[in-house]
Amino acid sequence: MKIITISGLDGSGKSTQAKMLQEYFEKQEKKVMYFHAIQFSFAQKLKEFRNKHCLICRFTKICKRKPKRKSVTTASCLQIQLRKIALIIDIIRFNFYKKRLKKEGYKYIISDRYFYDSIVNISYLAKENIPSRLEKYIPSADFAFYLKVKPELIMTRNRVPDQGIKYLHAKKHLYDMYKHIWNLDVIDGSKGMHAINKEILLALN
Repeated sequence: MKIITISGLDGSGKSTQAKMLQEYFEKQEKKVMYFHAIQFSFAQKLKEFRNKHCLICRFTKICKRKPKRKSVTTASCLQIQLRKIALIIDIIRFNFYKKRLKKEGYKYIISDRYFYDSIVNISYLAKENIPSRLEKYIPSADFAFYLKVKPELIMTRNRVPDQGIKYLHAKKHLYDMYKHIWNLDVIDGSKGMHAINKEILLALN
């Protein structure tokens, strides 16, 4: 079973390319699992559990209100440590998940974001230029792509990240440093989605 990961800034087109890859392999009648790192995360599962079982949520609907909130751009030392613990849990869960998928006959895991992106986010919040030592526990990907896009271009797209351009520049700086550590295959994300898809497929073949 092959693991194919697509990393990059918010708004770089990761989800689009992951879905296109999934469709490509499914047309070849290959068994493919689309994996979204955020949806899989332990923190997200806790949130879903709370919304499902919290009595306040069930009877008052207060918890289920969805106010428009900005994404997290700062964190305390405690919050950063909790994110690291959650990352360890997610890596352990993913290893079991991967084994189960292999037994079920899956040929590919297409990962929309990966643990690389989690490490970049932790480094950003911790204001560190060195990746967390947790990165050595990340399961190796067979193909790891980094969609490299200028923040200025992302800010012109239909869905603009709410964190702002300074945030995007800071995160891009981290991706550009870490790509060599993780041997990420850099793809020019400023191209059209079909041109990007073609380049990814060439790299896979």
